[in-house]
Amino acid sequence: MTVDADSLHGSGKTSARARAVGDAPVGMVAAQVPEGLTLSEGGAAVWSPSITPSIGVDLDERQALACAFRILARDGFSENIAGHITWATDDNESMLVNPWGLWWEEMKSSDICRVDPDGKVLEGKWDVTPAVHIHTELHRRRPSARVVVHNHPYYATVLAAMGVLPEFLHQTSAMFDGELGFVSEYGGEIDSAELGSDLAERIGDASVVFLANHGVIVTAATIEEATYKSASLDRQCRLMFDVLVAGGKATTVPPVVRPAMKASLLERGTEVFWAGAVRRTVREHPDVLE
Repeated sequence: MTVDADSLHGSGKTSARARAVGDAPVGMVAAQVPEGLTLSEGGAAVWSPSITPSIGVDLDERQALACAFRILARDGFSENIAGHITWATDDNESMLVNPWGLWWEEMKSSDICRVDPDGKVLEGKWDVTPAVHIHTELHRRRPSARVVVHNHPYYATVLAAMGVLPEFLHQTSAMFDGELGFVSEYGGEIDSAELGSDLAERIGDASVVFLANHGVIVTAATIEEATYKSASLDRQCRLMFDVLVAGGKATTVPPVVRPAMKASLLERGTEVFWAGAVRRTVREHPDVLE
């Protein structure tokens, strides 16, 4: 069963569904919104920088994807040999993907493979595991989701096992407003188009999906946004876990302010995050571009 974000978070309180699945405390309430003020509308329309620090190097798609793997591995999103990131072409005729056997923290541009929509390797020196069908069928169902990130970050996986989605405990979590979903069924390894298609149907239109006893999937239109959201997710899950451990009493970001905060984070922050994360990666691991 897939549960969407509206049913879980529409009231700003811990949802009945989340409590039923994971027995989460009920002590979370939306923070009060100041009265008598005109709240910010957020986003680039309110303010945009006139200049931002550049990456300092032009990246081709393979280099950018290799950087994404290194960035997320450094931030704790990956679990040793597990996980994929796929980046589909505009026409979804092929996609770039990591090979089987290399850890995310050692990925280089020359390691990236290209597969067709059925997962057959078209370019590259390595094999690609059949688990790529988690991605191929999502790309097929939702062509606008050009980038699909999947792995098993620790705190997100803990919450997924508990059947609990993270509440909006911090303003950064607003970037996930209206995008969270939960798939409660677990049928084991996904290694065929049939199983991948079934999961894609269960996921529906959610772009940040928690998979019970498995991990998470993040989808986006660009590699920059997919990486930014993925890199931000597990910290929000850790906040949720720590609040639950502390007894579950907390305030949440009020629903009325989330859309503006989301716009500011994604419209202003995505490119800046990406540039900084790539600069750090290239500085620490210049071989990523090889």
